[in-house]
Amino acid sequence: MTGIKTAIAGTGSYLPEKVMTNDDWAKLVDTSDEWITTRSGIKERHFAAEGETTSDMVTTAAALAIEDAQISKDDIDMIIVATVSADNAYPSTGNWVQKKLGMRTIPSFDISAGCSGFLYGVIIADSFIKSGMAKNILVAGAEIMSRIINWEDRATCVLFGDGCGAAVLSAAKEEDQGILSTYWGADGNLGDLLVQPAGGSAIPASRESVEKKLHTVHMKGNEVFKHAVLRMQEAAMKAIELANLTSSDIDLYIPHQANVRIIDATIRRAGIPWEKTFVNIDKIANVSGATIPIALDQARKEGRLKRGDTLLMSAFGAGFTWGGIVVKM
Repeated sequence: MTGIKTAIAGTGSYLPEKVMTNDDWAKLVDTSDEWITTRSGIKERHFAAEGETTSDMVTTAAALAIEDAQISKDDIDMIIVATVSADNAYPSTGNWVQKKLGMRTIPSFDISAGCSGFLYGVIIADSFIKSGMAKNILVAGAEIMSRIINWEDRATCVLFGDGCGAAVLSAAKEEDQGILSTYWGADGNLGDLLVQPAGGSAIPASRESVEKKLHTVHMKGNEVFKHAVLRMQEAAMKAIELANLTSSDIDLYIPHQANVRIIDATIRRAGIPWEKTFVNIDKIANVSGATIPIALDQARKEGRLKRGDTLLMSAFGAGFTWGGIVVKM
């Protein structure tokens, strides 16, 4: 290792203009604001406009993150986009962003790790920066979940939203800042509990696959909840441990925003108070791999996260995947 540490140099986010409330959903499926709020903590979510793409959202958020980092787009050495709702199977969303921003011919690619995607991207970027192979890497999490949900399944359709968050990761300029620990894992044995069955080589698109809505989110909610609680706690606590810190050293915790009950269970186990936890699920719902980078940008803009603060992030997602990161801002 070179002794280089990776810092969060800039952030940006984008949420589509269209807002869909729980009352709006109640007009379409058998549900209510009380039912959704009680079970998830969600009140509203943003949905992309017709014709708006995932790469469009990343392009906007990325430009803001690059500006916030006070560098040029030509200073970016790599693009990593975490998404399960890419523009196309190929080329990657990262490649479209590279084109739309007019960037040079740097490596760009997508990763699929569900709701843990942004943290996976940060961990990958951290390795490249620590090795000295890159100085500035753009990492984004972006989803248009509204196009892959089953609008007739009240158990899942109300849970998701659209949006993008992006961060520029750079070689730290100060010794007292940068990533202190990373922890990640996956268990493919549980993949069937949260899956989009069709659209890949296993079940190619056909009239039957469309009619059976196999191109939408399929989730066994109770089982997913149980594993999510365990792995979110594990990821948070392990990241703290690997940083040689205790829960009391954490200034702000940004958890993946899937369910307010999962967040509550995690912070109780990890010993982190609510006042040190950033929660925005009521306004944006579950935006999969975009939830943490959106929250990261909002926390910085709202003054909840400042230079010198110790930040903890953890997530759990389809795959199953999980990850935790501690960083000194």
